[in-house]
Order: sequence, then C-alpha cells, then structure tokens
Amino acid sequence: MSSVLIGQFCRHPIVQAPMAGGASCPRLAAAVSEAGGLGFLAAGYKTADGIYQEIKQVRALTSQPFGVNLFMPQHRSADPAAVEVYRQQLAGEATWYATPLGDADAGTDDGYEAKLAILRDDPVPVVSFTFGCPAREVLDSFTRVGTYTIVTVTTVAEARAAERAGADAVCVQGIEAGGHQGTHLDDPEADGAGMGLLSLVTQVREAVRLPIVATGGLMRGAQIAAVTAAGADAAQFGTAFLVCPESGAHPLHKQAMTDPVFARTELTRAFSGRPARGLVNRFMREHGPYAPAAYPQVHHLTAGVRKAAAQAGDAQGMALWAGQGHRLARELPAGQLVEVLAAELDAAPAALSQRSTS
Repeated sequence: MSSVLIGQFCRHPIVQAPMAGGASCPRLAAAVSEAGGLGFLAAGYKTADGIYQEIKQVRALTSQPFGVNLFMPQHRSADPAAVEVYRQQLAGEATWYATPLGDADAGTDDGYEAKLAILRDDPVPVVSFTFGCPAREVLDSFTRVGTYTIVTVTTVAEARAAERAGADAVCVQGIEAGGHQGTHLDDPEADGAGMGLLSLVTQVREAVRLPIVATGGLMRGAQIAAVTAAGADAAQFGTAFLVCPESGAHPLHKQAMTDPVFARTELTRAFSGRPARGLVNRFMREHGPYAPAAYPQVHHLTAGVRKAAAQAGDAQGMALWAGQGHRLARELPAGQLVEVLAAELDAAPAALSQRSTS
C-alpha cells in the first residue's frame, strides 16, 4: 500500500482518522489532504444527504484525494430489559439537563444502504468501514468504480476476514485508540482483551498480505517510524487532529485534552453501549459500570443529554473521546501538524542512530 497510498492518495504516510460526532468536518479533512496527508470524513450518525453535502464541501476546498468512513449495520440484538433499566438509571441526567432521553429504537443500520448508493454513484477515492466487514459483493462494487477500500480491524481474525472479503487494506486499531473500538463483534465477555498497537500490527503483518494503516494513541512522527518498523504502511491519527482549529469538535472537548482535571482515559459503554475510549469524567464514572452492551440503543438514549451538557458548558456530561496519548495534543493548524509529523518522521532515523551510539 505504501506505493498506492503515498503515490496515489497522499505524499506522507499520515491519515486523519474519521471521528464521528462532528470532529471530522470538511474543513479538517480538506486541510489534511491539502498538506499531503489523507483526510477523512465520518459518515457515522449522519444522514445520507448530510454526508453527500459534506463530500461536496470537501471537493470545493481541495482537489486532493480524501476518504469517507461508514459504520457497518449492527445485527446483534440488545436486551430490551437491560436497555430499559439503563433508561431508568439515566432519568436523573435527563432531569438535571432538562432534556428528554432519546428513543433507543431509532435504528441500527445508520442509513448504510443509502450511503453505499451515494458513494457508488459519485465515487470518492477511499472508503473505510468500522464495526464490521462488508460482504465481498460490496467491496467488489467499490473496486468497479475505482474506490480503494479499508476495513478497520482489532484482531488477527478480523484482518483475515477482511482479506478474504476482498478489502484493499486494513486499518489496524490498537487498544490505545480514542473513540470506539472498531471490533466486528461486540462481545462483552471479551471486554479489556484488546491488544496494544505494536503487538497487533506485528501479528497482522505476519498473518495477511494486505497493506496496513496503524492507529491507536499515535501523536508524534517518531511513532510513525515505530509502526512502520513493525509492518505498517501508514499511520492514522485521531486525537492529534481533534484539537486543530479546523476540527469540528466542541471547544470544551478540545480544552479537555490537555486539562489536568481529565488526567486519564478509559474504555466505557456509558455513552453509546459499545466500548469507546474517552477522558474519565463524572458521567463515565457514574454510569460506566452499569451500561449494557447495547449499541446503538444507548447512543440514541444519551444523545440529547450529551448535547444538553455541551450547551450548558458542562464537560462532565459529554463524551470526551480521546486516545491514550491525549496529553501530547498540539493545537496547531491541521496542515502544519501534518508537516510537523512528517518532519518528525524524517528525523527519527537520525535520532535513533544518535542514541545507539551515545
């Protein structure tokens, strides 16, 4: 992929992660692509028309390649009784923020088929998938229209499944990553069993022949050198770009990245019903231990509360997604951050050589 990715889609092996919920807006994706990285839009939680309009905005801002990420439909049925118990537990949040809880049954496919149709009718250079692997016919349909496909994986078995299905590449996500773990099957019994990025990249590299984009806690150019040494072809950064001025993340979310009040991250189901890494705050502490494995039902339940907390300026009630490297965030323009990361990557061999001889 290094030849395809860097030669066809970007100058630097730097991918901006698709962060659903607003951070990965057209301005951010376009700025990253303009600077020689690969910018991404996040189609998750948006309507098909909404992502179509964002694609048009990116095209108006840059002529460089970019990507769009899709959430796979969720087929695991949640326990209605567990969802109802959690609804009752959240009643105090609804009262506190003076907003009703959402409809847990608002849908589980995220408009997947409609978004596929848009992306096939008016193709973009790259499409990636999270929370599962599409069927071979879906991936083949993108090949026919000239779109490069990437499937997010969190295990060797998922990487092998993506290879069998015909994906062009895999995005290997370590446990350090901010936001949702892109597991294909949300298995509550496997919670906490995720693998660190370097170990996972090494194992996937030896198991499949597909190109690898590595992601999870990466914040510096030297880490690109580390993951490429382990077998990756490119590195994907999410939290690092979240604090950029072009990012659509809420100002409170950006401020929290380096606020000592939010010193650590944890995986939680509290906000969405699926394991996701974020800064530990009051909502996570109070509700995380009891949140059921019910995605996207819990996401729908808490959506209004999270929005009301943001409007009230209360970061303690927001989903503050962040990777383990969040304290290394740099508030630079996205294009400048791409350049800094590329320069750090270029400097990494000399730094290593100097340390080995000192």
